[in-house]
Amino acid sequence: MQEHRQEAVPEAADPKDAPVQLIERKLAHRGAVLNVYDDYVEVKGKRTHWDYIHHDGAAAVLPVLPDGRLLMVRQYRHALSRYTLEIPAGKVDSPEEPKIDCARRELEEETGYRSDHLTPLLNMNTTVAFCDEFIGIFLAEDLEKTHQHLDEDEEIEVEAWTLPDLLALIRSGKMTDAKTVAAILAYAVKKDHEGIS
Repeated sequence: MQEHRQEAVPEAADPKDAPVQLIERKLAHRGAVLNVYDDYVEVKGKRTHWDYIHHDGAAAVLPVLPDGRLLMVRQYRHALSRYTLEIPAGKVDSPEEPKIDCARRELEEETGYRSDHLTPLLNMNTTVAFCDEFIGIFLAEDLEKTHQHLDEDEEIEVEAWTLPDLLALIRSGKMTDAKTVAAILAYAVKKDHEGIS
């Protein structure tokens, strides 16, 4: 067992030093949100096939009302065949779009609130085994009520929740969206660290 050391992880390794060498990448499917590739790789001298999914990136936001409640969005997720409770989030308009701009836009589009006070909360890769999706998650405070700007195919309900109730959903296993769970736990740690009630 390796001893745990707290040190920075390099952002990107030199591909020639990686234990897996990419031999060939073929586009299998181009989608509206992601691209699926067939990767042919060499691992320990053996050639094999892996699936690889590319996503341009996304941003999410944890909005905090003046009374401390957190704004959540409830929407139907086709992949799970059920409604989920999540933080507002969306795909960047282009890979070059700053994540904070995307977060600001998604906040207003999905919740009908805007904020000029967005601060980074955490960054995460959602599914590292086969997808490169990267989400920047921000904390939004000093919210100002405007109105939702939903896409034609979106149906989103906005709900205000207390942090203890959201933590209870996580503990019970009823909340499973990775970005939402990560954001709520990071916010709880931040509050505890800063001694905020």
